[in-house]
Amino acid sequence: MSKRIVVDPITRIEGHLRIEAEIENGVIKDAFSSGTMVRGIEKIVRERDPRDVWAFVGRVCGVCTSTHSLCSVRAVENALEIVIPPNAEMVRNIMANVLFMHDHVVHFYHLHAFDWVDVVSALKADPSAASAAASKLSDWPKSSTGYFKGIQDRVKKFVESGQLGIFANGYWGHPAYKLSPEQNLIAVAHYLEALEWQKEIVKVHAVFGGKNPHPNYVVGGMPCSINLDEANAINAERLAFVKEKLLEAKTFINQVYVPDILMIANVYKNDWSKIGGGIRNYLAYGDFPMGSYGETETYKMPRGIILDRDLSKVHPVDANSPEEIKEYIYHSWYTYSKGNSEGLHPYEGETELNYTGPKPPYDYLDVNDKYSWIKTPRWKEQPMEVGPLARMLVAYAAGKQPQKDLIDSVLNELELSADALFSTLGRTAARALESKLNADWALECFERLMDNLQGDSRMFDPEKWKDEQWANKSHGVGLTEAPRGALAHFIVIDNKRVKNYQMVVPTTWNASPRDEKGILSAYESSLIGTPVHDPNIPLEILRTIHSFDPCLACAVHLYDPNGKYVHAVDTF
Repeated sequence: MSKRIVVDPITRIEGHLRIEAEIENGVIKDAFSSGTMVRGIEKIVRERDPRDVWAFVGRVCGVCTSTHSLCSVRAVENALEIVIPPNAEMVRNIMANVLFMHDHVVHFYHLHAFDWVDVVSALKADPSAASAAASKLSDWPKSSTGYFKGIQDRVKKFVESGQLGIFANGYWGHPAYKLSPEQNLIAVAHYLEALEWQKEIVKVHAVFGGKNPHPNYVVGGMPCSINLDEANAINAERLAFVKEKLLEAKTFINQVYVPDILMIANVYKNDWSKIGGGIRNYLAYGDFPMGSYGETETYKMPRGIILDRDLSKVHPVDANSPEEIKEYIYHSWYTYSKGNSEGLHPYEGETELNYTGPKPPYDYLDVNDKYSWIKTPRWKEQPMEVGPLARMLVAYAAGKQPQKDLIDSVLNELELSADALFSTLGRTAARALESKLNADWALECFERLMDNLQGDSRMFDPEKWKDEQWANKSHGVGLTEAPRGALAHFIVIDNKRVKNYQMVVPTTWNASPRDEKGILSAYESSLIGTPVHDPNIPLEILRTIHSFDPCLACAVHLYDPNGKYVHAVDTF
């Protein structure tokens, strides 16, 4: 018997996402991903000074704050052949590593963890047993019996008062939850600790970028002055504060986040290391240059593509090539001047809205027609998954260290083969392992910055703006790795103004609708074959979709096949 369920919107994400799934005999046989919000920032920045665009596109998202601004200034610098000072490169790297650490930790504990952790079960835990278990996981000092008893009492007060807040409508007691009460209590405690930690690490952005969210950038470098002895600049005291926050982040990730992921992986590995793999191709633009941006051989994260899960070869990628990256709109609510079947490279990209879907409320999408506000990007006509898993796989296949040794050590510890990486659990684990690397890289970039400052205090190169030749027509692409995956901004400049601007963002790759040939993208493909215990409480769908960390906003409405409201999960 076949049944279609609708989860709209998916909760605990940024933005608005609708998932429809066809379930037959308890297993998903088909799925459809629909982005139900319009971005349109590309139209807003046209005819503006390209040096100002970073401030507009940075507002695309306040969750992965700063990454669009970074990508934008890189696009303009690429178009105008600007090489920024080494100090500015290191500051950008530090800020990007901080973003990764903050975003990954917040995503797991506050958005994704409740797909694995049963909060109500923690009330049944023995605090002394939880203390013993936590002490075996790491040396994190907050692991006493009294500490866990205090956390348990706090949660119990919430339950007894009926004011569960974000915990109110979870699928607690679902049979897909497998952690012990003690493990659940550990995870709940660390959820609360992560709330405190995350507000501290973002202060690094405020030091270098003036504020968070949306710290400041500038085309040609960074808009901050560093002088170790100047009270009104970023001085030795401020830099010592930055290092302190970076060290705190490393401790939290190594002693809390990574051990929790390994604890969860050990419990769920028999099932969820085989579920949610989806498509077989992976794309990473690479990032964290230790030389100048564009010198890819110095990147901490390598650039490349994995095809058909073949880890013996990494394929090159050229975002400038009109034959490689194209965006299609066959199933998307846009129109192209050349027709719906024509794919466009982003330099020639168009953003013309054309909603032809049903008027809400409606039962189902017409999935044979257009059904999403997300375009469908392809690399040489192939779908790609992007994100932490893609980055770690490209590094693993390239033999890049320390990624390869780290992945192998975790696989050995969990007694899993490399095939387990291609799964919902693999995607979740990759994000934590990447955070561990980000903590090390941030400190390495900080030390590089301190060494550079001994003889060079430059943070900005203004020379290009003295040459009026930059007004001539040019184009460029900025590539970066956002926490959620490969991000590209494409700009066409004419007479000192933006003629065209297009962004191909990570969730465009992952959440896009299928193409004209019927080939599924990552979200849709990853759900195929997933068992669903109860269509009315589809925890399994959330578990896989959240593993991508969708950047699309919150509160789920679930409908039955007749479009009748069944249930809601108002987690945020």
